[in-house]
Amino acid sequence: MVNDKFNLTGALCIKLNDEVVQEIPNLVVTAGKNWVAGMLNDVGTKVGYMGLGTGTGTAVLSDTALGTEVDRNALTSATVTNNTIVYAATWAAGDATGAITEAGLFDSASGGIMPARTKFSVVNKGASDSLSVNWTITVS
Repeated sequence: MVNDKFNLTGALCIKLNDEVVQEIPNLVVTAGKNWVAGMLNDVGTKVGYMGLGTGTGTAVLSDTALGTEVDRNALTSATVTNNTIVYAATWAAGDATGAITEAGLFDSASGGIMPARTKFSVVNKGASDSLSVNWTITVS
């Protein structure tokens, strides 16, 4: 009997003004696992957006949205290398200002499916700060 497992794991690297301030794991939520299954059959829309929020709730498998979304931007890149994809997004000065505590990947500019979410310690983004996130998803 062959026993092959398919796992999705991820991690984020958050930079504030080009300095790494957090490196954290993410949670691939149930909706994300269902989304991957659909994409394997060419059903669905690819991830094209990343959102930031100020929600305080723990990330759980049943999440379908951020707790308190502040802003969502189109990805600046999505690069596949072997069994990983790295999604990148940037928030310029004046964009998504505040005490950022959560992030999510999305397939739509608003609403849509959120395949992955993470909660983290506060990153205080001031009005003149820039913030960038590289989000790596690994299939193993």
